[in-house]
Amino acid sequence: MTTEHNHDSTNATNGGDEDVFANRRMLIIYGSETGNSQDLAGNLERVVERLHFKTLTCEMNDVELNILPRYPLTIFVISTTGQGEIPQNALKFWKSLLRKRLPPTCLQSVNFTTFGLGDSSYSKYNWAARKLHKRLEQLGATEFYPRGEADERHEDGIDGTFLPWAQSLRSHLLREYPLPEGLSPIPLDVQLPPKFTIELADNMDPVDDPMPDRDEQLGENSDDTGLTPTSATSASNAASQKPILDRTAALFSHVDTPDPEELDRALQEERMSINSNTYHARLSENTARQYPRGIDILDRPNVLRDHPSKYSLDDSSNVKEALPPPNTLPIPDSWKAVLRENRRVTPSTHWQDVRHLVFDVMTRPRSSRNDKFDIFCYMPGDAMVIYPKNFPQDVQGLIELMGWEEVADLPFEHRASQQDELYSKPKNCFPLHRSTLRQLLLHNYDITAIPKRIFFEDIAFYTDDPMHRERLQEFANPGLSDEFYDYTSRPRRSILEVLHDFPSVKIPYQHVPSIFPVIRGREYSAASGGGLVKTESPDSDFTRVELLVALVKYKTVLRKTRQGLCSRYISSLNVGTIINFGHKEYNGLHASFSLRPLLAIGPGTGIAPIRAHLWDRHQDVRSGDAVLFYGGRNRDADFYFKDEWDRLGVQVFTAFSRDQKEKIYVQDRIREQATLVCEYLQKGACVYICGSSGKMPEAVRTALYDAMVIGKLAPDRERAKKLLRANTPIWEEVW
Repeated sequence: MTTEHNHDSTNATNGGDEDVFANRRMLIIYGSETGNSQDLAGNLERVVERLHFKTLTCEMNDVELNILPRYPLTIFVISTTGQGEIPQNALKFWKSLLRKRLPPTCLQSVNFTTFGLGDSSYSKYNWAARKLHKRLEQLGATEFYPRGEADERHEDGIDGTFLPWAQSLRSHLLREYPLPEGLSPIPLDVQLPPKFTIELADNMDPVDDPMPDRDEQLGENSDDTGLTPTSATSASNAASQKPILDRTAALFSHVDTPDPEELDRALQEERMSINSNTYHARLSENTARQYPRGIDILDRPNVLRDHPSKYSLDDSSNVKEALPPPNTLPIPDSWKAVLRENRRVTPSTHWQDVRHLVFDVMTRPRSSRNDKFDIFCYMPGDAMVIYPKNFPQDVQGLIELMGWEEVADLPFEHRASQQDELYSKPKNCFPLHRSTLRQLLLHNYDITAIPKRIFFEDIAFYTDDPMHRERLQEFANPGLSDEFYDYTSRPRRSILEVLHDFPSVKIPYQHVPSIFPVIRGREYSAASGGGLVKTESPDSDFTRVELLVALVKYKTVLRKTRQGLCSRYISSLNVGTIINFGHKEYNGLHASFSLRPLLAIGPGTGIAPIRAHLWDRHQDVRSGDAVLFYGGRNRDADFYFKDEWDRLGVQVFTAFSRDQKEKIYVQDRIREQATLVCEYLQKGACVYICGSSGKMPEAVRTALYDAMVIGKLAPDRERAKKLLRANTPIWEEVW
């Protein structure tokens, strides 16, 4: 938990200004499910730091309630997730606000404002920010600036609301908290110091270590959890070990050798021999320190400039691109899982590649599901988090573009810019021990994301080309949003492509953590429940998890093929691969819902969480009847799990939009079956709406209102809306 931490002001203050700057302190805390709130909190931090505020920016769960009164001003940035729920990294803080023993004036010295992120396609739009704001006021806190709310459905996205709100906040702070005479805001053409950097690790060990890449490949991937690939996969993996030997040889010599391991041992013996004329760089820190850059210079004759994979003996003419390394990352609260199936369930001629993924997760005995780190188990509505990786070819391209070849395979450590910083590295960055720069780029930092506006502001400081700098600053200008959108979001241009467009930009490798975003995990709803969670062997120590994932791959307006980072990663995973994934518990599905009748609407991959619930209901003989409205494009292409519905006793109404001349959608089927819909609602049915966000959820809700009017349950849509909300549990899971 936090004690009080502050960044130093960018401009030093003299003793006479100490009282003035004592009040120029601000706490910025965020609750974020996908990272958007975290990004906005970072943007606000930059805004106020340019006004000479000392700031602490952190997750809500990392803050104790008694910290709030210590800061004159506090900004809360929070997104709404699920059914109006608080994000998981803010839940602990939120629960601390709900304690019954808190006096109603405990936060009377707190001055705050909130900014919420929401999606208006959900019925409980920006619910989390509104609940938080109200609770803070109930405990005596005072709003110092009006609350802001952003809608992801806005034509300009989150920026459409956030940018003007942040600008108005800046003006308010300047007016209400004026700077001392003679001190001006830090202009935009002055670079703020980075929050985090990476520095070369002290790698002069008292014993002779293997070279970094070899050590990572042979050591860190050992696994004692009992997870093993299938026998067929084991054989293929065994065959794939040969490139590791070639990789080892490449690390020590430009020529091929019949026995690279023997060469490795010979080189070690040569360095350790008392008769050796070589410098004992790996035996003595003092020897290395006598030379600039130590081992980087002393071992230079033995280390290649480029990636060792280029020196594989295998004929690469028919070899696919190199895959991300198999290292399992040290992700907190994660579970090791072995991939048992990665099968495309749509025809190769279909426009979309949809995968059915099956994982076996090692079960670890713990007390109960409600305790932290109990036995791995999940419920319908829960999600699994997959952490993707970059591909070696892209990473090598970035290394060459930036001129980082000489340091790419040296070990690095993260550093915080201030000694009293709360975090030692960017939040949710989980590097391997003694990661090289290459490994950090492969595993931890996203180089193919669509860049945010702040990215252009930052990299403009790293070019000497005045035309490039001017253009980059234009993209960073909030007043030129159309140009920014046309260059980035519209063609889905990646960070790596931007850097190729501006080759004069040379980012210091030390600044990687402050320039590139951290790779974030992607959540996928569990598609399995009930009997599906059991593996084939009843005595197995594994729990089975199934996912239904639509891979993101398309062509842009520039006719360039684009593929999502996680989609590309998932498509590359071979059966038998072991990964660490996270588990997110969501409490939207109450156990009693299984006893009620069910109206489920799940177009496309929205069927995944519905399938999990239907299998769960199938185990309980008391479960109510279920009706499914399923939508897709073509019956023969994307009617997922169609062979299971009769077995589960589900009545299905389908809407395949492209199988006839007139397009038909699930909302059309709901209106056609108005009598049945009303019958279920009168029996107390639950309603599940799952699938793509945007227009679909609202169109489905409107169809339900119309069905109630047609079935005489309500005189009009407005009355139907009120009745449905008052009497019917509605669970939405849209993305």
